[in-house]
Amino acid sequence: MAGYYDDVYEIVCRIPRGRVSTYGRIAAMTTVPRGARGVGWALHALGPAQARHVPWWRVINAAGRISNEYHAALQRALLEAEGVVFDERGSIDLKRYLWDGTTS
Repeated sequence: MAGYYDDVYEIVCRIPRGRVSTYGRIAAMTTVPRGARGVGWALHALGPAQARHVPWWRVINAAGRISNEYHAALQRALLEAEGVVFDERGSIDLKRYLWDGTTS
C-alpha cells in the first residue's frame, strides 16, 4: 500500500492553504477512484513526522464536515487558522472552499 499511500500524500500536498478537498475527490485522482476509505486509511497512517508535511487537515467528508474523530478539534483549528470558515452546524461551504484539483 505504500505506493498508493504515497500517491494520496502527493495529491493532498497540492491542496492550497485555505482550501479543502474530500476523501472521494482525492480518491478520484488515484488509481482507486472509488476508494475514499483508502484515502482515510492513508491519512490515518501518517506518522508524526509525515503529518507535519502532509496537510491532512485539508481533507474532509463530502458533506463539508470533519469526520476525523481522533483529532477533530485540531483539524478545525488548523483549517480556521488558514481562513476556512465553519457555519453554526460545523460545516464548510464547499462552493467557497473546495479545491478544484488543478491548482496548488
